[in-house]
Amino acid sequence: MGPLPERLATLVDPRCRRGKRHPFVAVLLIACSAVVTGATSFAAIGEWAADAPQDVLARLGARTATVFSARVPPSGATLRRVVVRTCPGGLADLLGHDPAGGDTLAVDGKSARGSRHGTRPAAHLLAAMTGTGLAVTQLRVPDKTNEITCFAALLEPFDLHGVTVTGDALHTQREHARFLVDVKKAHYAFTVKRNQKNLYEQLRALPWQEAAAKFYDRTTGHGRTETRVVTALTVTDLGVDFPHAAQVARVVRHRTDTKTGRRSRETVYVITDLTSRQASPERLANILRAHWLIENRLHFVRDTSFREDASKIPPDMVRRTWPHCEASPSTSSAPLATPTSPPDSVRSPAAPTNAPWNCSASADLHLPLIKRLCNRPGPLIPHLHPYAYP
Repeated sequence: MGPLPERLATLVDPRCRRGKRHPFVAVLLIACSAVVTGATSFAAIGEWAADAPQDVLARLGARTATVFSARVPPSGATLRRVVVRTCPGGLADLLGHDPAGGDTLAVDGKSARGSRHGTRPAAHLLAAMTGTGLAVTQLRVPDKTNEITCFAALLEPFDLHGVTVTGDALHTQREHARFLVDVKKAHYAFTVKRNQKNLYEQLRALPWQEAAAKFYDRTTGHGRTETRVVTALTVTDLGVDFPHAAQVARVVRHRTDTKTGRRSRETVYVITDLTSRQASPERLANILRAHWLIENRLHFVRDTSFREDASKIPPDMVRRTWPHCEASPSTSSAPLATPTSPPDSVRSPAAPTNAPWNCSASADLHLPLIKRLCNRPGPLIPHLHPYAYP
């Protein structure tokens, strides 16, 4: 699909036809721009829009008023109503990246702890991200269920032919494996831990001493030295009770704390339908490490840069819609450096200026899409007439 404004234009405007004053796309663009510059509340978004200079409002498609063609931003109440009522599923699909033709796709969930109110649990969001660090989509997990029941619904709309889908031990489910291989024509690589007791013991008892395919890797960082030994074993004829299982990998991690010298060892198993010709032990190790991108480039960005866990937005439609502004490709694909401190005040995000776009809320968070939108000459949406939306 085309640029962000063209994508947003395909959404259904939830407002009534009468009384519209601000273009629907412009309202969403202003909200997204405010969020990526540090706004963590609707009050902060409204203040950012009120302080925006005329050239920024023009590039974002704000409506004109008076004989001087002054750009008028939407009020905080208008921004809140539009964001609340916009379809969260459509917004997630439009702002997400198409995983077709990719190598891996990681699926994982997180809870927005700040959204817990009284006896109502915190909103839990299930998301998907490519192996290159691009957010694909997400959905809200119903309160009285868990991620398992939403796995198929999350991936159903996408073409996953040939893509390897990774998941943690919670998603090591037989139904998930059949759905991916039989329905989506994809591959899977699931971690097996003791929550699947029978399967775990079955994999543990395999003849690992006979395995010849191994891969060694050593990394140093985060105050520790870690050595990983990946051993792969073909299990086609070994009677492993899991649909379409072709290989099992045993990953042994040896960690040494660089300060205290304390050592630890951890063993996990990975089951996959990829054959030894399709995935060597080295590739299996790369697939496992790619799964952690969703932790580093999605969950970590939201918690550190956007302070999602500190948000007190109730777990309603707002909680389902708000994170899509944060999970757009402009933020999730950004390479991460040392995290910076969040804005000093929830109600005082980085104020827009007439200078080239500068995100002072997080200096290490690159925003190529918003930069391109706000530094290009002329109006962002040239086809919008000032009175196209009465």
